[in-house]
Amino acid sequence: MNALLGQSVLSCEQFDLHTLNKLFTLADILQPVAYGKAYTKVLDGAVMGSLFFEASTRTRLSFDAAFMRLGGKVSSTTGVSFSSIVKGESIEDTARVISGYFDVLVVRHPEEQAIYKMAQSTDIPVINGGNGAGEHPTQALLDAYTIHNEFKLNGKTMDGCKIAMIGDLRYGRTVHSLVKLMSLYKNITFTFASPDFLKMPEYITEFARERGHTIIETDELKHGIHNNDVIYATRIQKERFTEGEETRKPELSFRINQSMIDQYAMKDAIIMHPLPRDSRENANDLSNDLDQDPRLAIFRQSDAGVPARMALFAMVLGVDNGIENTIKPAGWFVP
Repeated sequence: MNALLGQSVLSCEQFDLHTLNKLFTLADILQPVAYGKAYTKVLDGAVMGSLFFEASTRTRLSFDAAFMRLGGKVSSTTGVSFSSIVKGESIEDTARVISGYFDVLVVRHPEEQAIYKMAQSTDIPVINGGNGAGEHPTQALLDAYTIHNEFKLNGKTMDGCKIAMIGDLRYGRTVHSLVKLMSLYKNITFTFASPDFLKMPEYITEFARERGHTIIETDELKHGIHNNDVIYATRIQKERFTEGEETRKPELSFRINQSMIDQYAMKDAIIMHPLPRDSRENANDLSNDLDQDPRLAIFRQSDAGVPARMALFAMVLGVDNGIENTIKPAGWFVP
C-alpha cells in the first residue's frame, strides 16, 4: 500500500517506518537515474510548479532535477515579487489559481502556516520545501537516507544510534524535521548542543521524549561531538533572529574544526550539515580543514537529495510500482 499516493507532504509526522523504508528502497533503485547513468520517462507529460517565496539554490535545483530525471517538466519562480501577493492577493487564492496549472507543487515560504493554507486550498499534492523555522521534511528524508547508507557501510543500525545536533537548533528547521523522522526508530540518544538562546524548541524535545528516546541538552560543543555516531552541524540563522538577538555572538564557541573532531569524535562518526555552510574564518560552522576527513559526509548527503526526492515524487504521483522496469541505460557521456 502506498500511503503517500496523492498526498501533500508537509511534515515528517506524516511518515511511518514502513513508508520510510519503502522510500529508501526506491531511492536505491533510482540512484543510477539520479546520477545520470540511466533514464526513465515515468513522469513524461507531468508538470511541477516550483514556488519559492524565499531564495534557494540547492533545495530548489534538487527538486527540479529530481522531477526532470523522472521525465517531467518544471516551471520555477523565486521570490515574493513574482506573485500577485504583492497586489494584495491571499495565499489561498494564489494556491487555488496556480494549482490549476500543475500536477504537483513544491513550495518554500518564510511563514510557517502558509504551506498548510496552500495545501488546504488545492486539490493537487503540495510538498513542503521549507516553511520558515518550522520544518524541512525532504531535507530530513535525504538526511535519514544518508545516515541509513553510511551505517550500512559501517555495520551499524539506525536503532540505538546516538545523534548530536549542534548550532542553531531554535530556528534550524532541518533539525526539527530530522528529530521527528529519527524518532521512528528505537532507543535513539539525541544530544542537542547549542547556545542557550538557540536551544531546541521544547515541543521538539517532548516529541522525541514521548517516544521513549533519550535527550541530552548542553551548551558545550565538545559534549555534542564526543561519543556520537552522527554529528549534525547547523549554521546560525541570523536572518531569523528577533530584535535583540542579533547582538548575541555564539559563533566562536561553536566552530567545528579538524582538531576538535580528532580530539572528541569517534573514528567512524558521520559529520553532516544541511548546507550551505559558512566557510569564513571564525564562522559558526564546519571548518574547511575537515574537507579531507572521510568522516565528512556533507557532499554524499547533498548527492542523496535527488534520488530521495525522486522516490518521493514517484510515490506521491503513483508511478512507484514497477518503476525499475522503466529504467534504461543512458546513451550520453557520464563522468
